[in-house]
Amino acid sequence: MTAPAHHHAPAPHSYVSPIPVRRAHLGDALASEWTKIRSVRSTMWTLGVMILLMLAVGLGVAAIAATSEAPMGEESALGFGFFGMLPASICVITLGVLTIASEYGTGMIRTTLTACPSRSRVLTAKALVFFLLVFTVTTVFATLVAVVQVAMVDAAEPTTVEWLRATVGAGAYLAMLGLMSLALGTLIRHSAGAITVMIGLLLLPLVAALFMFSEALRSVQEWLFTYSIPSQMIALYSDAAPFGEGGPVGWEPLLIMTGVAAVALGGAYALLNSRDV
Repeated sequence: MTAPAHHHAPAPHSYVSPIPVRRAHLGDALASEWTKIRSVRSTMWTLGVMILLMLAVGLGVAAIAATSEAPMGEESALGFGFFGMLPASICVITLGVLTIASEYGTGMIRTTLTACPSRSRVLTAKALVFFLLVFTVTTVFATLVAVVQVAMVDAAEPTTVEWLRATVGAGAYLAMLGLMSLALGTLIRHSAGAITVMIGLLLLPLVAALFMFSEALRSVQEWLFTYSIPSQMIALYSDAAPFGEGGPVGWEPLLIMTGVAAVALGGAYALLNSRDV
């Protein structure tokens, strides 16, 4: 007797997508983050208010200086850009935090990490897109304000280095401050909490130093006056330390902020990869 023959059904044809399939890379994450950051209302509102503050405050202070008879001495009019830069920094802080913390608040971060499982790639894309956007916008309008200020105020002619610090330097400083805020938003994962902490870091050291009347706290007061963020912004526009001697001036405040932002981002990368969503 022979065993009955077994008939096997033919294997079904496997589906082949007509759309080419490839591995995702950083360029895809950058495109995704650019689409997100330019399509949400918070970006338009915060950048719009930032531009308004830079123009209104910066040009308003220059107009007051132009109508006064106070001598400018050897100082150029570019230093007035600080007055618009300080309130604008609050907008940059807000946008930096919202760039990532808002996704944690809505749960959108789960979708983002499902589409791109590499958390480091997601954070890198967010940081690059945010930095380039803020740097470009702030540099353009800082340049516009600087040109009008120099034309309005009768003061010393700025040098090339002073022009660079008041335009490119100011844009880079605010962008780095925003990156620090983005990192803090990654660490805290709560928009209101992270914004409150960042505004505290921006203003509280200088305010606290104003009320340190004890002689025992004199060294602490001088350190806070020298290294608080508003003081560093002033020093960015000047060749002399705003409070005492020996403090950072010129490009040094930008280097300090870059280092602080790098440390904060390093912590954000470490915790982002080790914590659950």
